[in-house]
Amino acid sequence: MSGTRALQKEKTRQAIIEAAFAHLSADHSFSSMSLREVAREAGIAPTSFYRHFDDMEALGLTLVDESGVTLRKLMRKARSRIELNGSVIQTSVDTFMEFVEKNPNIFRLLLRERTGISPAFREAVAREITHFKEELSDYLAQESGYTDDQAFTLAEGLVTLVFNAGAEALDLEPAERSALKERTTMQLRYITYGAKAVHFGGSQQGTVDAN
Repeated sequence: MSGTRALQKEKTRQAIIEAAFAHLSADHSFSSMSLREVAREAGIAPTSFYRHFDDMEALGLTLVDESGVTLRKLMRKARSRIELNGSVIQTSVDTFMEFVEKNPNIFRLLLRERTGISPAFREAVAREITHFKEELSDYLAQESGYTDDQAFTLAEGLVTLVFNAGAEALDLEPAERSALKERTTMQLRYITYGAKAVHFGGSQQGTVDAN
């Protein structure tokens, strides 16, 4: 395949992915989406869809993968900002909630397919969340001196709490969302302080700021 044709094929594939994301909403899940409406939104014939994806499930799995990658990249940027202002929890919560607010349909996809009827989708979402936990676990072990097991246990608790808060934030008004962010930040601080007290005997070991 020539370079031009390969570029056009990738462009069309991305158009299909963006079309599918565009059709996701609070009232329209991926499972209720048809191939024809995705093709129409992408500006291609339905038969052309199969040049890029085997079926709708393959497209859905790609959406899950891209959703996870997008969120992980955003959180990596947040951790780089932490070096400037020192606030791990506040920066992370602000970044995550900003992602949910600006990309509600992407986050809804992760939430819905996490408990959906497709085993392949459930496994894909679980894999993305595990990646998220592992990256945070590596960060905690490196910056705070936890063992790998301790860091992963803490990361698992933090990620679970933040994801639950994100799910709640989807249907809240701005003032309610702001209050939720404050509560979530405080809850994360409690967990972090508790972890330090358990593993470091209440000492000030570790460099991660819990403010």
